[in-house]
Amino acid sequence: MEAEITLEYDDARDAEAVAKAVSPDNFKVPPSLSIETKSKENKVITYIECKRRISTFIATIDDLLFCVSTAEKTLQTAKKLM
Repeated sequence: MEAEITLEYDDARDAEAVAKAVSPDNFKVPPSLSIETKSKENKVITYIECKRRISTFIATIDDLLFCVSTAEKTLQTAKKLM
C-alpha cells in the first residue's frame, strides 16, 4: 500500500517548520514500512509505503496527521508570542 499526503501552508517557512517537526519519524520505522517527509515551496509532502497489514498503514497515517496537528498548533502558538 502506498500513500502520498500533501498539505499546503500559507508560506514556505511554515511548511519547512512542520516538515522538520515530523521528519524524525522518517527514521524510526520497521523495515516493512517507509515514510519520507519533505517540504517543497509552501507544501509538506509525505510518502508512505507499507508492506504490512492495512491496520498498520492506517495507524501510520493517523500518527503522522496527529504529529502534524501538534506541530501546527505549536507553530500557531509561537507566532502569537512573537
